[in-house]
Amino acid sequence: MRRLGLRSTLRDYTLITIGSLILAVNLNLFLAPGQIAPGGVSGSAIIINGLSGLPIGMTMLVLNIPLIILGYRILGTNRFLIRTLYAVLLYSLGSDIIKMWTPAAGITGDLLLNALFGGIVGGIGCGLIFRGEGTPAGSGILSRVLQLRTGIPVSQLYVLIDGVVILIASLVFGWERGLYALICVFVWGLATDYVLEGPSVVRLVFVVTDSPETVTKAIWGKLQLGVTGWPAEGMYTTEGHTVLFTTVSRPFERALREAVHAADPGAFVVAGQGHQAIGGMYGQPRPLPAGRRD
Repeated sequence: MRRLGLRSTLRDYTLITIGSLILAVNLNLFLAPGQIAPGGVSGSAIIINGLSGLPIGMTMLVLNIPLIILGYRILGTNRFLIRTLYAVLLYSLGSDIIKMWTPAAGITGDLLLNALFGGIVGGIGCGLIFRGEGTPAGSGILSRVLQLRTGIPVSQLYVLIDGVVILIASLVFGWERGLYALICVFVWGLATDYVLEGPSVVRLVFVVTDSPETVTKAIWGKLQLGVTGWPAEGMYTTEGHTVLFTTVSRPFERALREAVHAADPGAFVVAGQGHQAIGGMYGQPRPLPAGRRD
């Protein structure tokens, strides 16, 4: 158990390290050169740098310290403090160090490319930190604290805090860059969710049928997929039916629908999306394990 705990901790800190360094590179290649301030502490530091010339990384560290203390007192534990402090130190100090080896003008002068890639790369970095059960601090801590104090949803507080920073950035750098910052924030969120949840490659299939055995045999005969079923009742007709459930990878969804339709043309089929499936019979069509009955 101790070995498993150590392995898990090493994995988490590896993810936090990689994610923090990605954020530092992203800051120097896309955000700072384009003066795109996508909210939060990093956006505030970019604004301060534009007005005073102070190092962005050191400014982020100074701004984050009171937020970390606040988060530790209200939200956190030693685990929260250590992992968050580690991510913040690596991100902040790494930003100033990496700046020595990156071009001052970034790798492109196109603001749209800076906004898009700043959002993509930043989202990947944040997602890795979150997967390592860490946080880059910033507006996330403040939003959570305010949520506990006011009851306002965290998502709304995120928008409010980041919106204020973007508004200030628009006044300092111009409204055009403010609009690009909004694009960056949107893409950043999508990229973070993608890293945390993975691609939507799992298809969740529900089949309402009056011929459950025939449909199940057809699915097994064509795709070798396990099926779970339970009785159901039509709420308007009060007639009894059977609901079948199975999961299938995206390339085989069409084959599954064709098998169901061939077995029962009157079956009602609903296919939805899932982000992850673990265990059971999910995946490529394969033989049923010995002794297994789904």
